[in-house]
Amino acid sequence: MQYQALVLLSGGLDSVYNLYAAHSKWPGQVQAIHFNYGQRAAEQERLAAQYFADNFQVPMDVLDLAPIFNSAQNALTQKSIALPTTEVDIESLEASHKSAAHVWVANRNGVLLNIAACRAESRQIPFVVPGFNIEEAQTFPDNSVEYINRLNSCFELSTGTKVQVKCFSQEMYKTEIIKACQDLNVNIDQIWSCYGEGQTPCGVCESCQRFSRAKKSLGL
Repeated sequence: MQYQALVLLSGGLDSVYNLYAAHSKWPGQVQAIHFNYGQRAAEQERLAAQYFADNFQVPMDVLDLAPIFNSAQNALTQKSIALPTTEVDIESLEASHKSAAHVWVANRNGVLLNIAACRAESRQIPFVVPGFNIEEAQTFPDNSVEYINRLNSCFELSTGTKVQVKCFSQEMYKTEIIKACQDLNVNIDQIWSCYGEGQTPCGVCESCQRFSRAKKSLGL
């Protein structure tokens, strides 16, 4: 079988939507890859990703990259650094920039997408599919359309098969993504969008707040 897409599946809202969108576009021609980069929520994310991969019987590789990122000083991979929580005003761009600095993992998306492109090239898969959105692109430049365009230019030179990055949510806000998930019958309750490592989402980190705001705007 010729696969068409390799989805970077974290188990969060954006990546899960992109899995469903990719499967809708290429039924039965999708693979997934999941990364443990030493994040607090590694186990919860893996379980969520596996749940959604199993839903479509999508084969999913799990790669351990924690040794690469274990020296990164940020609140996602270092438990000694407190996560930004309810003091973050997600309606304030300035506050969101400050919060983003605490959870920025050095070149994470660059590393993950290059590894995904390597695997895609070796398997003759034309597209790698990350989960980005326009809302978080305001504070995370490696979520932006510009980043995807520049990376595609690089992949034209660095991959023999000219692997391309395709993101179905790159120009969508969280509310739009959840609405699209509803249309695709995604089980929203199985998504893990929390930065924390608890058995249930913390509800107070910035990621939880954005997820909650989007759900509430749709009456969920």
